[in-house]
Amino acid sequence: MNRVLGFDTSTGHLTVALLAGDEVVAQSEIAPDEVTGRPRHARELLPAIETVLSTGGGWDAVERIGVGLGPGTFTGLRIGISTARALAQSRDLPLVGVSSLRALASGGDGETLAVIDAKRNEAFAALYGAEGEELWEPSVNTPESLASRVAERGGGLLAIGDGSVRFRAELEATGIDVPPDGDARHRVAARHICRLAAVARAGELEEIKPTYLRRPDAELWRERDRGPKSTT
Repeated sequence: MNRVLGFDTSTGHLTVALLAGDEVVAQSEIAPDEVTGRPRHARELLPAIETVLSTGGGWDAVERIGVGLGPGTFTGLRIGISTARALAQSRDLPLVGVSSLRALASGGDGETLAVIDAKRNEAFAALYGAEGEELWEPSVNTPESLASRVAERGGGLLAIGDGSVRFRAELEATGIDVPPDGDARHRVAARHICRLAAVARAGELEEIKPTYLRRPDAELWRERDRGPKSTT
């Protein structure tokens, strides 16, 4: 029975799970800090992995590792993917990178629009069919441009993810269904990372890279601080 350890750090929520076949052996969900609102990935990822594995039989029970590639927060993705690569190398385990948007959409039913809050008043989004097939490739959108694209496609869609919560008004105005704010489907779940990783091809470690879709804030800040280039 294929046992997969999977985790995702693309959003503010940290999620870790161990699956044996289709059975969830153990899982851990850690919300952002209640005071600061900041993710706890750097401090809690490794302890969460060890907690899950202590329940599920330890490292000897793991046959492969799956990790969410994003899109999502730059710092979160770097932490998750660097940790996954280090663990895969040290444990000599195959590593599979999984789209965080595809994993998010796995919690839906029928055609599902997965939407992750990209900050800067933007959203990362992709549309998936009832069988998980990609209908719209991942992209970064303003809420207005995403709503316009949804409206052109027509009704019958479900939108999930923290981005759909943030831009609920724009999306619901198109007739799309957005579950209540506290619905668990709005969070990427590591069990879906595991299920997708179980059937996907493992990659070379150097091939497992974050899906950013846009430039980091730090690069934009540096350009802003330098000001326009001189033409003289």
